[in-house]
Amino acid sequence: MLLENRYTDRELLQLVANGDKPAFRQLFDQYKLKLYSFVLQMTHSRVDAEEIVQDVFAKLWESRVGLASVDYPAKYIYTIARNKTLNHLTRLARDRRLLHQLWVNVSQHDNATEELLQAQECRQLIDKAISQLSPQRQTIFALSREQGLSHEEIANRLGLSKSRVKNIIVEILKHLRDYLAHYSPIISALIFTSYSVQLV
Repeated sequence: MLLENRYTDRELLQLVANGDKPAFRQLFDQYKLKLYSFVLQMTHSRVDAEEIVQDVFAKLWESRVGLASVDYPAKYIYTIARNKTLNHLTRLARDRRLLHQLWVNVSQHDNATEELLQAQECRQLIDKAISQLSPQRQTIFALSREQGLSHEEIANRLGLSKSRVKNIIVEILKHLRDYLAHYSPIISALIFTSYSVQLV
């Protein structure tokens, strides 16, 4: 049952604070498009904007008990949306920095990736991913990463063909991408694509 529009936003918040779901639905209907436009202007992503708006209303419902004391509903709701958007953009920027550091080191397979290993946010994840590989693949990754050996040098040392080493490194990078997908979709989505371009 829909509520009549005679309620002010502050009264709606008070009803929501008491667990009134129709009041929450009305609040959602009143603000969803406005918030979507507001967030879209900052993110320039329809998908991100939709997710952030959903997060805003999820937070409102989860913290509904405190809504009864809110004096300026619109300001309160937009502040939540702004903060969530800024947090999202901060995470996005951090992921892009990590991607740059990760890609510079891992994609350039003929150079050591010491800079990558110094990035604490990446190091533990990559070490865990590499530990899941076979001993041979761990060795190949170590020779490329720690010693900076070329495909040909690794092939000669391990008695493999150069093309086989190249294929194994591609598979290792794919494994890293899939593993990192659980933690940083931006890194996982771009790392393998960029590496493939380098191999062409």
